[in-house]
Amino acid sequence: MIFFLGIFVLAGCGVFPAAGKTGETPEFFTAALWNVQALFDARETGKEYGDYLEAAGWTQKKYAARITAVSQAVLQMVQPDKAGAGSDTTPALIGFVELENLSILEDLARGELSKHGYLWTAFAAIPGAPLGVGFFSRFPFSDIRAHSITVGKETAPRPVLEARVEPGGKPLVFLLCHWKSKLGGDIATEAQRRSSARVVQRRLRELKESEADTPVIVMGDLNENHDEYYRHSGKVLCALLPDDPDAALLAYRSSTAAQDFLVISGEKPPRAVSFPKDVHVFYSPWEREMTEGSYYYKNTWETIDHFLLSDSLFDGRGWVFDSSQVLNRAPFSGSDGSPNTYNPRSGRGLSDHLPLLLCLRDLSYNSSLPLSASRKR
Repeated sequence: MIFFLGIFVLAGCGVFPAAGKTGETPEFFTAALWNVQALFDARETGKEYGDYLEAAGWTQKKYAARITAVSQAVLQMVQPDKAGAGSDTTPALIGFVELENLSILEDLARGELSKHGYLWTAFAAIPGAPLGVGFFSRFPFSDIRAHSITVGKETAPRPVLEARVEPGGKPLVFLLCHWKSKLGGDIATEAQRRSSARVVQRRLRELKESEADTPVIVMGDLNENHDEYYRHSGKVLCALLPDDPDAALLAYRSSTAAQDFLVISGEKPPRAVSFPKDVHVFYSPWEREMTEGSYYYKNTWETIDHFLLSDSLFDGRGWVFDSSQVLNRAPFSGSDGSPNTYNPRSGRGLSDHLPLLLCLRDLSYNSSLPLSASRKR
C-alpha cells in the first residue's frame, strides 16, 4: 500500500532589494546545490543534534557567524564567463540540503546576500525531523509542492521539494532531494533510497503525461554514487542504475523494481538503450563533466550529490544543458582539496560537502547559436 505523509511546506517572499532584473530574459540560468552540513539556528526545539545545543557551546554568536560564512561562500559560486539573472553571476536558484527551518533561508537573505535579489524561499521537512531542504531563488516560484510516500514497509524518510520557475517565460521544474544515508549499512539502507527514487519516478511520470517538454532537474544529496551499481559489482539493486543490460536484467527480476530506481546515462540526449524505451533516463554530469567527487569519506571521493537532467534539456529548444562543475576550490575546500568541513565546537569551516553548479543556456536568446547542445558529445 502507498500512504502519503504530512509534510511541512513553507514558502516566503522577502522585501530585499534585487541587484538584477528578474523580468529580463537571461542567456544563462545557473543553479547550485549545496549540502551545508546541519545548519541549525540558535533556538532549541528538542530536535537538534547534540553539538548544536547551548550545553555543548552552541550560541547565537556562532550561528550568526555561520550565516555570514555561508553567505560569503555563496558569493563565490560564480562563473565569470556566464551571465546569471540580469547582471548577477551568482546562482539564480540554490537548493540547500540540511537546513533546520525556513527562517535560516530568510536570515541568509537579510545578510550578505541582501543585494543579490534572493526574494523567494521555500522549505520542506517531515514533521518531527531535525532537518529539511530548501530553495533560494531570484525568480518567483510559479508552483511549490512537496512529495513523500510510504510503500509497503519502506518510507521515504525525507520529502522531495518541487519548485517551478519560469525565467524568460520558459518553465523549469526542480526536484530537491535528500535521500537516506548509508548509516546502518549500504545494502541495508538501499530500500529506503529506492523508496525516495519511487517518489521521483511517480512525479516525473505525472509531469511527462501533462507537459512532456518541460525540463526536469532532480538535484540533491542522494547518498548514492553515480556508479553505485558497479561499486557493488553489479549484484545490488540500487536506487541509481546505469543504462546497462545487466542492470536492466537485475532490475526486472524484481516485481516492484520498475517503480523504485532512476536510470542514469552519460549520453546526450539520455535515451533508454538497455531498458524499455518508455523508461525515463536522466543525464548525469558525473559521467562526463565532473570528476573526483563532492564528498570525501574514509579517504575516498564519493559522488553522492547530484544534478540529474531530463531529456528535454537536450532537445535543442529553449533551455538546454550547458555545463556543470564541482566547486572544489577555496573557500569550499581546504589546502588538501577535501571539503572544508564545519566544526561546531570551533566555529570554523563551511561544510563536509562541496557545492555543485549547473548552467543552462537559452538557445532562443541568440538565434545564431549552434544547436550543439542537442547532439551527443
